[in-house]
Parts: sequence; structure tokens; C-alpha cells
Amino acid sequence: MGENNKRKDELKALIRRFESQALKNSYGFYSMEEFEEIIHHYIHLTKYKNALHACSAGIHQYPYSTELMFEKAQVLSNLEQYTESLDILEKLNTLQPNDPENLLLTASVLALKGSFEDAINLYLFAEPFVHEKDELYYNIGLAYQNFFNYDAAIVYYQKAVEININHENALYELAYCLDITGQLEHSISYYNKFIDKDPYSQHAWYNLGIVYSKLNQKNKAIEAYEYAILIDDNFASAWYNLGNAWMEDGQMPKSIDAFRKTIELEGPSAEAYCSLAEAYEKLEHIDLAIKYYQKAINLDKQNDEAWFGVGRCMSIQEKWHEAIHFLNRALRLDTENPAYWKMMAIAEYQAGNVLSSIDAYEEAIMLDPEDKDISLDWSYIYYEQGDYDEALEIIYHAIEELPDESDLLYRATAYLIESGKYKEAFNYLENALVLNFDNHKSLLEFFPKLETQKALFRVINQFKPIK
Repeated sequence: MGENNKRKDELKALIRRFESQALKNSYGFYSMEEFEEIIHHYIHLTKYKNALHACSAGIHQYPYSTELMFEKAQVLSNLEQYTESLDILEKLNTLQPNDPENLLLTASVLALKGSFEDAINLYLFAEPFVHEKDELYYNIGLAYQNFFNYDAAIVYYQKAVEININHENALYELAYCLDITGQLEHSISYYNKFIDKDPYSQHAWYNLGIVYSKLNQKNKAIEAYEYAILIDDNFASAWYNLGNAWMEDGQMPKSIDAFRKTIELEGPSAEAYCSLAEAYEKLEHIDLAIKYYQKAINLDKQNDEAWFGVGRCMSIQEKWHEAIHFLNRALRLDTENPAYWKMMAIAEYQAGNVLSSIDAYEEAIMLDPEDKDISLDWSYIYYEQGDYDEALEIIYHAIEELPDESDLLYRATAYLIESGKYKEAFNYLENALVLNFDNHKSLLEFFPKLETQKALFRVINQFKPIK
């Protein structure tokens, strides 16, 4: 412990000295190792511009250092300055022909630049020189995946996994590509093959759990994640996924325990806090849900799900103005999410802001025309105002999009009756009854008067299913 503290103090002093001299643009002597420490410190903090400055200062002092040139190429890549990075790597590849690190970084930068074919060709050229073949095949898989060649990506991810069953990233991406290509169900036997070979591979069990989760086989997913944790109780990702699986299965207390364990193992994260908040929300512990959504916001102000979570909870508590504030923050971060617009429309309407509510419904329906509830709620605003024509227009558009949704046909019936268009109303009613007889109860809610209900029942009873 004492040695660690001493090392940290030395690094702090080194960084302070470097930054003080950087302000004066005048540097004293630094060893190569010190420059590398400074660069790695900034990279760790994702302060890539500072890291680039340190690289340039180091190369000025050590102009023939291939190590510092390599660091600079890497930092330029992080700054998305791909051409400059490749220029340095070209020099390095001339100075150190077939150096595996240079070749791999060059291929990686080419892939980031979007030159996927060139990247793949270079990865394949580097194969004889690279010792860690699993990592090489994983990177080739990524390049193919980014090139939308999922079948080729699967081949290389499988090669990576066959060398190293515990290559977590390769296993995860493999499951993703199998899902995209519709081969997920067949992959169960593939993962089981590895488990037969090594029953104590927590990563194989974990990825089998992912496959079962994607196939919506919750119980099998839970069992697989539990095996992964049984092998490695500190497997944070398995705890997190187990929490999600338990939440989908309705086991909220267990889900909460799993998310808490995740946080205990890998420290607080916005994602884990959001999941914990959602579990509390499902348990209707709304104050606790808000608390953890806000913890997520404190960790990551750009987390739109956390802002939305608070907004949704405020809506549950009927604090409409507060809800609008948080929903606005979520929408600033993600304007393309129909769920956010839908919730905003509800909150604006409840707060008495009818025009703003209508605008929000328009955004929501453009983004998700297949959500019948948006059309039902949006049209109801016009119905309440007595504008039956506009209400019907919204429902007609929805029926064009979703002709088999009986709820829409029943709603059209209600609006047409209120408009006095009885013949057209009964045409819609007959079609609705054929589609889903039991849903006629939603129509009766619009007409509490006994006389109207009796008239409707005369039509409804003609379509009553014979038991």
C-alpha cells in the first residue's frame, strides 16, 4: 500500500512538472520512460490532446524513438486524425518492417477510417508475425462486421474463441452476429460444445445466457448466468445480465440484489444505476427509483435514459411540470425516441398544454406509426374538444397503417356515432367485432347511457361467438 501511494505521488509530481513547463513552452530533461508515463496518464484520462502534446515534446527530445512515434500514431487515431496517424505508421513500417504492433495498429486505423478491405488484407498479411492469434482474429471479425459481412465475421470470431474460450469480446460479438443472421438458435449447440470441453468456462456459460436471453428463454438464461457466477462470483457482467433476466421474469427483489452486486464489484455506473432504478420503479417504489435515476444523471449527464426515467416517475406521481423538465432533457439528448415524445405528449396534456401535447404526438407518430396507443391518445384530444373530423382523420391514418387492430376500429365507431354517421359507424363496428369480439367493452365506455348501449348491443350480439 505504501509503495503504491509513493508511486502515485511521484506520478502527480511528474505531471505537475510537465504541465508547469508546458505553460512556458520550455521543457527540462525527461527520460523516455517518463514521457511514456505522462502519455499513458493522459490516455487513461482520455485527454488525448494533452497526450499528443506530450508525444510531440518527447519526439522533439528523442527524434529517433520508434516507441514515441508509435504512441503518437495511436493518440492521433484516438483524435480521429487518421491520415496523420497513417503517415507516422508508414515511416515506422519502413524502419521496422513486419513489426506486428505497427501492422496491427495500421490495420486498426484503416478500419476506423472506413477502409475495411485494406484493413482486412493487412490483418491477414500480419498473421504469421502475430503471436496473439485470438486477438488478431477478433479484429478481423470486427472489420468484417463493420463491413456488414456478418458471415465472414462469424468465421473469425469462432476462430478467436476456439483459441481462447475466455475471449469475452469475441464471444459477445459472435452472439450479436449470429443473432443478426438468424443463426442464434443453432449457436446453442456451438456454446454447449465448449462447455462440454471446459465446464468451468464462465465466459461460455455467460454467452450461452446471452443467447437464451435473446431467444426470450428466460429460465434457461437465468440458469446459464447462475452457472457463470457459481464459477466466478466476481463476474460483474454476469451479475448485471442476471439482474436483467430476473427483472424480465418479474423477480424484482432478486434483480435489485444482482444490480447492487454489480455496483459492488465494478463500482457505480450510470447503466447499473438506471437498471436498479427501473427495478424499483416496477416495484412501485417511485421515490427510490427517482433517487437512482438521479445518481445515474450525476455520473453521466448525457444519459438520456436516466433523464427519461425521472420524467416517467414524475408522471406516475402526477408532477406534470417537473416531468416535462426531465423529459425535455431526455429529448435534447435523443430526439428520435418515440417513447420520449409519447410520454412528453401525455405530460403536456395533463399540464394543460394542449398545443404542445399535439406537437409531441405528431413527433411520436412520425417516429413510430405502428404504435396504436399514440393515435388513440392523440385523437382523443380532438374528440374532447368536439373536433370529431380531426379525431377521425388521425384514426383513419392509423387504420391504414394497422388494419387488423380492433381497438382502432372500435374508436372509429365511437367517433362516427358522435358525428351522427351511424351507417359508417356500424360498418366499422362489424369489422371490429369480427376481429376481436371481446374488445367491444372499450366502445361501451364512450356511451354510458343505457339507451345507446341497448342499440349497440343489438349489433354486438349478432357477432357473439357461439360457445
